[in-house]
Amino acid sequence: MDYLEKQLICPICLEIFTKPVVILPCQHNLCRKCANDIFQASNPYLPTRGGTVTSGGRFRCPSCRHEVVLDRHGVYGLQRNLLVENIIDMYKQEPSSSRPAPERKADQPLCEVHQDEKINIYCLTCAVPTCSMCKVFGSHKDCEVAPIKSVYQLQKTELTDGIAMMVGNNNRIQGIISQLEETCRAIEVNSRKQKSQVCEKFDHLYTILEERKQEMSGRVTAEKEEKFGYIRGLKRKYEDHLECMTKIVESGIQTMQEPEMAVFLQVNKSSPGRFCTRIGEASNTSQLEKVECGYENMDHYTVNFKKEGKALNAIDFVRDEVEEQEDGGVVGAEGEGYTGQATLGGAMVGGGPPFQPTPVPQPLIEQNALS
Repeated sequence: MDYLEKQLICPICLEIFTKPVVILPCQHNLCRKCANDIFQASNPYLPTRGGTVTSGGRFRCPSCRHEVVLDRHGVYGLQRNLLVENIIDMYKQEPSSSRPAPERKADQPLCEVHQDEKINIYCLTCAVPTCSMCKVFGSHKDCEVAPIKSVYQLQKTELTDGIAMMVGNNNRIQGIISQLEETCRAIEVNSRKQKSQVCEKFDHLYTILEERKQEMSGRVTAEKEEKFGYIRGLKRKYEDHLECMTKIVESGIQTMQEPEMAVFLQVNKSSPGRFCTRIGEASNTSQLEKVECGYENMDHYTVNFKKEGKALNAIDFVRDEVEEQEDGGVVGAEGEGYTGQATLGGAMVGGGPPFQPTPVPQPLIEQNALS
C-alpha cells in the first residue's frame, strides 16, 4: 500500500491526485488544477477567463521536462486518466484498518513568492523548503529537490540519532563524574589512613628518643650525685680539722694570757703534746685528701648528634615496593665487658670506664685530741 500511495502522489502538490487527473503526452499524470497552475505560470501574458487560460500554449512536464503543447482548449484539452481516477477511488474506499491513518497536518506555511502555494518540497541544492511552482518556474528550477516529507523524516531521524548519541555521551560523562567522586572519597580515606600511620611511626620514634633521653640524663644525674656525696664527705673532714685547729688556737691564746712565767711554763708543759708541737701537726694538711684537678669536669658525657640530625632530616617516604628492614635498634645492656658507652643511632655517648671515687680516709685529727 505504501508503494501504491507513492505512485498516486502528484509531483506538484505532493499529495494524492485530485480529480480530474490528466495525462500528458509523456505519460506522466498531473492534477488538472496543478497542470493549470503550471500552464499559467509558463504563459503569464495569455488571456485568461475565470482563472483558466482559454487559448493554446505550452509548458514543460515537471517530471521529465518534456515540452507539452496545448491547443486552444488549454489544459481542458488534455486527456483524463480515468484509470488513475478509478484507482484513487478504490484506494480511498479501503478500510482505515488496512492502511495507516493519515497524519493530522498543521497549517502548512505558504511560499513567499507564490503566496497561494503551500511549501511542499525541499530544495537540496539551496537547503531550503519551497513550493512546486518555484521548482517549475521559479528560482529553484535548476536545483535538485525532494519531497518535504522524506527530507523531514531524514532530518528527524538524524536529529533523533544525534540526541540519542548525546544522551549516551551524557550518561558516560555522568559515569566518569561519579567515578571521579568515588576516587576523591578513596583519596580522602587513604590519606587519613596513611597520615595516621605516619603519626604513629613518629610517636614511636618520639618514645624511643624519650627513653634514651631519660636513660642518658639519668646516668649524668647519677654521677653528679656520686660526686656530690664525695665532695660533701671531704668537706666534712676539712670542717672537722678546722674546728680542731680553732680549739688549739683558743687554748694557746688563753695560755699566752697567763702573766706569771712559772705558771705559763707549767701550763704549757702539762698540756698534752705541748702547744707548739700540736700547732705544727695541725698546720700540716698534706695528709688530708685533696680533689683531683678536673674532678668537676663532666665532658666525658658529651654527645654528637650531627649524623643523627642528618638522618632525621633525610626522613622520607619509602619509594620501593618493599619497605626497608629496620635496624636492630639500640643495644645498651650492661654486662660483662661493658665499657660505659651507649649507642644512639650510631653516636657514641660517653667514654672510658665508669667513675670510681677515691675512698675517703679516716680523719687525721680526732675531735677529742684537745680533751
